[in-house]
Amino acid sequence: MADRREPPSGFGKRAASTRGGKRDDGLWHRPRALNLFSGALLFFAAFGLGWALVSWALSKPLFPLRELVLKTQPSRVTQSQLENVARTKIKGNFFTAELEDVRMAFEKLPWVRHAGVRRLWPDGLELSLEEHEAVAYWKNVGDGGEDVRLINRQGEVFGATSDIAMPEFSGPPGSAAVMLEYYETYSKTLQPLQANIVRMDLSVRGVWRLWMDNGLSIVFDREQERSPIEARLENFVAAWPHLHDRLGGKIARADLRYPNGFALALVNHETMPQESAQMDR
Repeated sequence: MADRREPPSGFGKRAASTRGGKRDDGLWHRPRALNLFSGALLFFAAFGLGWALVSWALSKPLFPLRELVLKTQPSRVTQSQLENVARTKIKGNFFTAELEDVRMAFEKLPWVRHAGVRRLWPDGLELSLEEHEAVAYWKNVGDGGEDVRLINRQGEVFGATSDIAMPEFSGPPGSAAVMLEYYETYSKTLQPLQANIVRMDLSVRGVWRLWMDNGLSIVFDREQERSPIEARLENFVAAWPHLHDRLGGKIARADLRYPNGFALALVNHETMPQESAQMDR
């Protein structure tokens, strides 16, 4: 008879347990998982090292800013003002300088309306400036003459000083642009007087007063449906030659706040009755 041998003790149980389910020997016995894990570690390590190197390089003076190039030569902004902003407000190097902060710093200069800044490889910044073009002096109503500023051609009020001969405007806050527009209109209408407007006042109630360089002042109020300001000015201009010859140039003020005429005040402060100066339209 064949010789039967008993298997070693426990062999059947281990074989049965292996066949009956998967073995769970932990992460170290899973080559694929280990490869993925090690690859992820290497990726993050390389990324962190690269970021650290880039940050270090950018923080070091490897790309210093050495020059500020002016695209257009300013006429009002001085060299010392530009140098002061460049020295105190430009921080960092070619890559880290905050261009928006630099732009805003230059726009704070008195005569700068707009500024543009861009990087200029390899070690510079290019600066373009748009300066204010002043056309009049400005004073808010009620300031008492203490806060005199300027108006640019766009009707914007800005803080700067000037000694240029320009008309003076005084009006409620926010009315500078409107006054500039009417200044141009009224100047054309009053050209036949052969005099220029040197001062304009607008009260909070809408009363206008114009001073001419020949000593005449003209007063009128807001628009009226039946008597527009433009029509009243044209009416006065049409009557001016006759009045000037008749009174010998002694007219100090013309009050146009009447619907069908005007009143005159003479240089000696004598006021002509409104009826006598009234001109039918």
